[in-house]
Amino acid sequence: MNLKWIEEADSFELHSTKPVLAILTVEDELQLFRGNRSNFADLLQTGKELGFITYVVTTRDMLLNKRRVKGYAYVEDTNTWHQRQFPLPDIIYNRIPYREDEMQPTVRRKLAAIAQHPAIRLFNPKFFDKWSLFEWLKLSKSTQPFIPGTRKLMSAAGLKRMLAKYPYLYLKPIGGKAGMGIMTIRLQPEKPKPYRLRVQAKKKSVTYRCSTLSTLWTRIKKQSSGTAYIAQQGIELASFHDRRFDLRALVQKNRLGQWDLTGIGARVAGPDSITTHVPRGGSIEEPEKLLVTAFGSEQARRILVRVKQTALLIAKQIERASKSTLGEMSMDLGIDVGGNVWFFEANSKPMKFDEPHIRKKSLERIYHYGMYLNKRKRQAQAQEG
Repeated sequence: MNLKWIEEADSFELHSTKPVLAILTVEDELQLFRGNRSNFADLLQTGKELGFITYVVTTRDMLLNKRRVKGYAYVEDTNTWHQRQFPLPDIIYNRIPYREDEMQPTVRRKLAAIAQHPAIRLFNPKFFDKWSLFEWLKLSKSTQPFIPGTRKLMSAAGLKRMLAKYPYLYLKPIGGKAGMGIMTIRLQPEKPKPYRLRVQAKKKSVTYRCSTLSTLWTRIKKQSSGTAYIAQQGIELASFHDRRFDLRALVQKNRLGQWDLTGIGARVAGPDSITTHVPRGGSIEEPEKLLVTAFGSEQARRILVRVKQTALLIAKQIERASKSTLGEMSMDLGIDVGGNVWFFEANSKPMKFDEPHIRKKSLERIYHYGMYLNKRKRQAQAQEG
């Protein structure tokens, strides 16, 4: 992207035939707006290549009663962002980066107003929370089998019941992100201190051994700091060189507005980490390599086919049950030692995939789905007119 393109931003025709896509975020006092700037720059470049007018806009500047709005364009030559006037968008892609930002009353009101606007299509209206995801997936017989046993963590008595059923548990913050705050419990009745609690630190984990359920509950309450948690059946995941791994599937809508698999990545847990998340010490690997090592080539091939089918089933059910228009989601899927597929988490605002072939396709699909939404909008307007 060059300076000439930026200068042209001010001279866009209000009735341009190009579709207009705005990337929505929130303002920031120190750095204009929040979010992953390199991701935004890649998105703008891809949009330009695919014939879109595209820009970053904050909820404060997204004035729905105006024909033009103040948005940000990127100057690659100087690696800087400049504010310019842009046409009101046809499509808004929600990339508000933090749950707490999205929960602000002014932001919630703006998102609601965008959703009601007759000339704008919004996709991925909000973050998911872990509890809602499991509730939605339990509603369908097709997705039920992939869900580990899951309960809200409310009391020591509830935890005791879960441990009686599942002697290995994961505890996860309902609004967690990137593996932060995760704990595991193993019940080992033969030991003097039968409760083994592991708490995820930055890239390692800390282990506590507790002699009674009461001591364990006190430690959990201290670690959770009042945050709402779920307790989930622990799954014995397949491993690679004695390190557990899981799969990350990216599903997005295509030019036809249908769910499609963009790619599958794999993450191997760090040497002393509970989770496979890269910020917590995990590493990126090829899914095929891990599965072939763990299961042999024939079973690995069958598992990959099942993973792809499962990811699409889950995406369709989440969209149906959430009653939202979604354009993409990433999901964490585990393969247990028996080769069974399990669903752990879905994210409505996927982090960047580092695998180059997935990354390129993921950027393009944002605009492919944008073209579909814009086409549907024009068809609806033509019928009304």
